Amino acid sequence: MFKKVLIANRGEIAVRILRTCRDLGLPAAVVYSEADLDSLHVRLADEAHFIGGARADQSYLSVEKVLAAARAAGADAIHPGYGFLSENAGFASACEDAGLVFIGPSVSSLRLMGDKIASRRIAEEVEVPVIPGTPDPVRSPEEAFRAARRIGFPIMVKASGGGGGKGLRVVPREEELEAALRIAGSEAHASFQDSRVFLEKYLRQPRHVEVQILGDHGGNLIHLGERECSTQRRHQKLVEEAPSPVVSPELRAELGRAAVAVARASGYYNAGTVEFLVEPDGERGWRFYFLEMNTRLQVEHPVTELVTGIDLVTEQIRIAAGELLGRKQEEIRIQGHALECRVYAEDPDNDFLPAPGRIRDLLEPGGPGVRLDSGVYAGVEVPVHYDPLISKLITYGPDRLEALRRMRRALDEYRIAGVTTTIPFFRSLLENPRFVGGDLDTGLVDELTAHPGHQEETADPAVPLAAAAIHRILEEGEKKAPATASGSAWKSRGPFSGLRGGWSRT
Repeated sequence: MFKKVLIANRGEIAVRILRTCRDLGLPAAVVYSEADLDSLHVRLADEAHFIGGARADQSYLSVEKVLAAARAAGADAIHPGYGFLSENAGFASACEDAGLVFIGPSVSSLRLMGDKIASRRIAEEVEVPVIPGTPDPVRSPEEAFRAARRIGFPIMVKASGGGGGKGLRVVPREEELEAALRIAGSEAHASFQDSRVFLEKYLRQPRHVEVQILGDHGGNLIHLGERECSTQRRHQKLVEEAPSPVVSPELRAELGRAAVAVARASGYYNAGTVEFLVEPDGERGWRFYFLEMNTRLQVEHPVTELVTGIDLVTEQIRIAAGELLGRKQEEIRIQGHALECRVYAEDPDNDFLPAPGRIRDLLEPGGPGVRLDSGVYAGVEVPVHYDPLISKLITYGPDRLEALRRMRRALDEYRIAGVTTTIPFFRSLLENPRFVGGDLDTGLVDELTAHPGHQEETADPAVPLAAAAIHRILEEGEKKAPATASGSAWKSRGPFSGLRGGWSRT
């Protein structure tokens, strides 16, 4: 095992990795930026190293500063979490050059599977279906027009080295193609320093299903079942669950075999996720297409942990230290059902725009079947500089209905004061008949938010005015004296909701 691990990330994932290191008895150090001086992961860590300014390129994205922190900490391994440098092949290579173990896949796998065009070719070589598209980047508008007519509209323009919805445009008609090429290429260059784009057939309302895989340095590869990730907005996932409501044991085995085949063909080890789009196929049930591979730990990994009983961060660390998996495919069991809601500091009533600010008070849910992976506490600032993810709320039950009930309860218990959050949106979504019935696709959230029925309206128009007046009085009171256990904001604010910057019926 390692002497010490440097956690090269922030927020809830840094806290998550830190806790696993402690469970393993493994010393760990964290890094932080100017904006994260008072963050939860810094407060919980025994050792924290400052790495620069608030902007990510001045801190969490600086290879040199992260490596300097590792040297200062005396670490011999780095866990990158997700985002930031986690899929950066140059960073992984720099770790190797510095004599540090990168807790993730090999540099070659990162480069190969980080290129969407190259990963499509890998899938085709192992006879895994891919979405119809161009086999290479399009080099001119004229070439793109010819290819698009062959594929058929609507199409997607996609960045070859992209991810997270960046460098991606849906093109419903031919006259919109040239502008989409220009915008996607420009966005891809700004985000990934790679302006190459290719075309893919746009599938109308598919399901997004992904398969978790684990591989060791001895060539052993297994899959841990699938996650349903169709509930998303602007290609960003909002709710994930495991297993998928529509995947049968037979389809699970087929998806798993495809995921392992792609991973094996790329020489993959450590944790990774192979993503598919799934759509109805008449009497056959469902057909799937390879979408891409994420060469890191996923945000939604907890739902897989709950239904398999396997700690993925522990497995990552052990594999990186040279241990073999110790599990065979036939030993993996999927039991029960798990749901995850990503709680963001965003305003659902204002096109989900980020809503950073200071969390004044916080009451977190708990109880049977509830897990909260959080990166905040009362009094901390949700900074404007990074992704506004506050926490991941995860529930587990023996079946999907029980997991849903527990999620509703947990959302009702969850109270955050000071910032607007996505909690009210999730409350409404989990009551929607289509969601409850498992009738999901990647367009569901956009359909629901196009009609503001998800917004919780107040019957009496005087209530917002009264709530605003009470909020003002309480704000004045807070300036004069701190809240106490007997006279806190929790008791005095009661049921009023819907105030931006105050209680959000949360």
